[in-house]
Amino acid sequence: MRILLVEDNRRLSASLKMSLIDAGYAVDTAYDGVEGQELAELTPYDVIILDIMLPKRDGYEVCRELRQQRMNTPILMLTARDAIEDRVKGLDSGADDYLVKPFAIDELHARLRALLRRDAPDKTGLITVADLTIDPATHYVVKNGVRIDLTAKEYSLLEYLLRNPNRLITREMAQNHVWSYDYDGASNVVDVYIRRLRRKIDEPFDVKLIETVRGVGYRIRRPLA
Repeated sequence: MRILLVEDNRRLSASLKMSLIDAGYAVDTAYDGVEGQELAELTPYDVIILDIMLPKRDGYEVCRELRQQRMNTPILMLTARDAIEDRVKGLDSGADDYLVKPFAIDELHARLRALLRRDAPDKTGLITVADLTIDPATHYVVKNGVRIDLTAKEYSLLEYLLRNPNRLITREMAQNHVWSYDYDGASNVVDVYIRRLRRKIDEPFDVKLIETVRGVGYRIRRPLA
């Protein structure tokens, strides 16, 4: 999943980004409200982490403008101010959740998972297609009763596919969601990771889930009941 982190404290931003990447997220960063809003308008993010006290344009204004554009991306606001009126103002501007600094990194991850499952039919957060189940909270993956170990990026790509069963995911869509803007590796990175996933979750089992749409991309095929 891809996250936009808008935080002007560069030390805090670097620390949060490292933690989120270790958890398997792709993370883009901005250090002021104008840059953050431009990135949010340019790229489809799964969650936006938005500090309130930002240079050039504060988080309240950014949040309001994004909502006026009918952007429904979940927004988690960060602030050092704990006054009730500040929380109310943040929520009224369109934020989905609010976290006061200093906070435990585990709480940030838990809030993000809660936002990602906000519209999911299964509120446990588990995602199941056929005989494959993943748990975004722990990155636990099991198929037909067999535990499967994945790297962070393998897991992120699989989760993105599973959240969109039967939907065609182009290579560009997959790269945009799983790899951040600062990625400078091979252009065939999506194909490489799809091959790795196939070796782990398809080849050893009877039920094959990953389908190639030649020349376009991939999809997780939900078998007919």
